[in-house]
Amino acid sequence: MPDFATLIRRGIRLPPGGWVLAGMLAFYVLAGLFGRDPWKGEDAIHIGTAWQMLSSGDWLAPALAGRPFHEPPLYYWTAALTGMLFDWLLPAHEAMRLASGIWIALALVGLYYAGRELYGTDSAAASPMLLAGCAGLLIHAHDAQPMLIALAAYAGGLGALATIGRKPRLTGVFYGLALAACLLGAGIAPTLPLLAIAPLAWWLSPDRAKALQTLLIGLLIGTLIALPWPLTLHLLQPARFTAWLATELAPLQTPFSFVSLGRFAAMLPLFAFPALPLALWTLWTRRSQWYFPAQLLPLAFLLLTLLLLAWAYRPREIPALLLLPPLALLATPGALSLRRGAANAFDWFAMSVFSLFALLIWVAWSAMALGFPARLAERVVVLRPGFVGEIHWLGLCIGGVATLFWLWLIATAPRSPYRSLTHWTLGFTTLWLIANALLLPWFDYGKSYRPVAEAVARALPDGSRCLAERGLSQGQLASFAYFVDIAPIAHDSPAGRQCHWLLLVGSGSELAAPGDGWTQVWEGRRPGERREKFRLYRR
Repeated sequence: MPDFATLIRRGIRLPPGGWVLAGMLAFYVLAGLFGRDPWKGEDAIHIGTAWQMLSSGDWLAPALAGRPFHEPPLYYWTAALTGMLFDWLLPAHEAMRLASGIWIALALVGLYYAGRELYGTDSAAASPMLLAGCAGLLIHAHDAQPMLIALAAYAGGLGALATIGRKPRLTGVFYGLALAACLLGAGIAPTLPLLAIAPLAWWLSPDRAKALQTLLIGLLIGTLIALPWPLTLHLLQPARFTAWLATELAPLQTPFSFVSLGRFAAMLPLFAFPALPLALWTLWTRRSQWYFPAQLLPLAFLLLTLLLLAWAYRPREIPALLLLPPLALLATPGALSLRRGAANAFDWFAMSVFSLFALLIWVAWSAMALGFPARLAERVVVLRPGFVGEIHWLGLCIGGVATLFWLWLIATAPRSPYRSLTHWTLGFTTLWLIANALLLPWFDYGKSYRPVAEAVARALPDGSRCLAERGLSQGQLASFAYFVDIAPIAHDSPAGRQCHWLLLVGSGSELAAPGDGWTQVWEGRRPGERREKFRLYRR
């Protein structure tokens, strides 16, 4: 007990290392993966695809609600595998979402070793903490998201290339693994920056002959690992292979867009906060050393990735995730070299903002579960019609412990260059955990298609699985397949024209029957959804 009391008074040692750092990062990885349905959008799409792979036993090519889904397979392999291994412990969708936890953990580990190689042991912990603290990563890191594989590949690839002059054999192995993972997990386009950075890594190496051999070994390893899947797909299902290749090459056939470049750059101040301003501070304080490998390698990789995004992607958050690993790495020296006034301001900002938002979450929980304050409680029901708040004791305990942890961290964190960064990253993670523990039932109630899918299934005759659809998105198709094991068929397809049941989604005239002879049987929507409505017809 005295030792425990001393630990409580002393707080976390900074800089964090060993099990303390591992615990902090595990805290970030696991918070938010559990306790909720697949939510509309990306989460539902990728969980539905992994579930199709697991339930059908077809592990060769991804499919979504019985339709070919022309995506690389690695994320779905890992999600199906975690679903198979942990279905005894967790609901299937939570077990499959564990794959995201694995890949984001690999990204954090890769960035730790990259930071250690470029900036030294004392600075290494800041690199993964900066990545975890990026505002744009938080939600996507806890969804089913294949782009997380590219994050892990970028972090691992940067870590490998940073060691090219000191550990050439290890560089070759991990560079090859990063290439293969990126290609099989995220596709051809995200792999291009990993290939394009290789000449710079060779040029920066003190022994260029050995560096060339190392990179060639990496390319060979990457090819040997990545090539069997497309070859097998080409041999067994040539049409699927052709469609997959066309899907992969389509973004690369578009012209470079300066408008997209500007929009991606405009996203970064908020999306990549606080890594972006700290990276700019690094470049300013080390402006006379910008050509050193510690600055030039992540900076060049960042610029290459930004150019790729402007070439191959529409400005969206998902592809913008690719910018975060090099930004976090470049920001590492800046985070630990802030002047005292700036460091104190950043520390005060983190403590104040996260404390305020934690208080607001507790007030919102009180309105949701206890009905107080009354006006806010009325608003809770208006936004989620039919929602009935309850006290979930497990979530309440988790939220209480997380809040006490945050207060303890504020009171005990010692003065250190790591103090403000620790408050930011752990404050962000703790706030996310409190929100998930206390408010998750309310969010889950309106973001899941489970009520709609189950209502449609109840309206269908027993045993009927022939349901045509018009206007359903990929997320909606995946939700119907996962929740009620119904794979709606396109209405304009030969099989869809034979179905006697038709499901429409949209608003206004989009919900009109396709012709005479159709009778409306059911109409509904997700709770709180105002525009999107479903309507079921019987022929």
